[in-house]
Amino acid sequence: MRICRFSAALAVAALFATRAQAVPAFAVQTAQPCSACHVGGFGPQLTPFGRQFKLEGYTLRATDTFTLPVSAMAVASFVHTRTDQAAPPADHYGTNDNTAIDQISAFVAGGIGEHFGGFTQWTYDGIGRAFAWDNVDLRATTHETWDGNDLLLGVSFNNSPGVEDAWNTLAAWGFPYTGSDLAPGPDAGTVIDGVLAQGVLGTTAYAYWNSSLYTEAGIYWTPSHGFLRAMGVNPADSGILDGVAPYLRLAYQKDYGDQNFEIGAYALFSDLFPGADRSTGTTDNYTDLGLDASYQFMGDGSNVYTVNTRYTHESQDLNATFLLGGAANRHDQLNDFRIDLAYSWKAMLGGTVAAFDTWGSQDPLLYGGDRTLTPNSSGLIFQVDYTPFGGEGAPLDGRLNLRLGAQYTLYTKFNGASSNYDGAGRDASDNNTLRLFLWVAL
Repeated sequence: MRICRFSAALAVAALFATRAQAVPAFAVQTAQPCSACHVGGFGPQLTPFGRQFKLEGYTLRATDTFTLPVSAMAVASFVHTRTDQAAPPADHYGTNDNTAIDQISAFVAGGIGEHFGGFTQWTYDGIGRAFAWDNVDLRATTHETWDGNDLLLGVSFNNSPGVEDAWNTLAAWGFPYTGSDLAPGPDAGTVIDGVLAQGVLGTTAYAYWNSSLYTEAGIYWTPSHGFLRAMGVNPADSGILDGVAPYLRLAYQKDYGDQNFEIGAYALFSDLFPGADRSTGTTDNYTDLGLDASYQFMGDGSNVYTVNTRYTHESQDLNATFLLGGAANRHDQLNDFRIDLAYSWKAMLGGTVAAFDTWGSQDPLLYGGDRTLTPNSSGLIFQVDYTPFGGEGAPLDGRLNLRLGAQYTLYTKFNGASSNYDGAGRDASDNNTLRLFLWVAL
């Protein structure tokens, strides 16, 4: 067992398990079709209207009439890999051709008055067969005037760095928007890509000036073990922070009506006990610095084109893992680059092509099971999807929505190499994965 790889495995699991967000309660509250807030008529990719709704604290309401702030969601998958996996990906499943309910979620989400609102998700993991809290984002907002322009001020109380972000560039809400833990994935991942998700609490404050310049700063900390267990989280698996982890975000957005763009930067500074092991008296120190950008061409709404991208550089001072014998180097680096290009037709038919590349330092102990002793992985993701109720007139008074989709993940490198990456003859392409999914929300 590689002591220091716990965070990478958690990052992959968090990316697959927590991205899906589609809340029909918001559609009822705003009296808008899902396509008003979401590109393609289904979450979580946001339009400019959807971003503003989130930044305003989910408070926009069509009338004063009470609307039920409760929604539900389920995701089911069929997963086929090019070659059988070396071992079953989870208990009760085989090495290939698995069908499962990935998750069932309940949401309580909506606004209270003009200044308070929130989004909470509670999920049953159909693969791990466990129930836990999922994404939480509670907000308080107000408006002021600065330099003659509107200044939106807000505070978010949440449980994952980036879950409060309004752009679909960061890992919390980035493509692919839904996935399965039954699919193989590379071992290495940065901390900001989901290691802390649901294992921390945080408070961030933000200012959004003239609907253009966004600044945010906050801190995250690990709550008590008892609290995490009550929320369905194993304190050791979630990663234990020493003190607080500062988080910073800066973004500039410009909306031209039929098109918009965003460019930004982000940072997370975290000190983690590897596997919650405090025996060394020190921690592993991670500094995640990144750049992101987004572009949308909305046109008349019938044809929507989107590009999202991000690059993260992580500096790792593995002091604790080194002393525990889990790393050969005290200092390593990890880099991650993502880009996706998507097209949506009439909020009904969609297609996305994405590329990813992860690379970093060679470390004989940290990546000792890989032939090249590196974390390098890269590939492409292709998706096509059909969303029949994304526009006007959705059934059940606008509450019912669903998406049928097919994803194909093609690996050019996996855990360090293209061929024989594990030294036992397995190639990166053996992990190529076809996933068919059904995603229902009401």
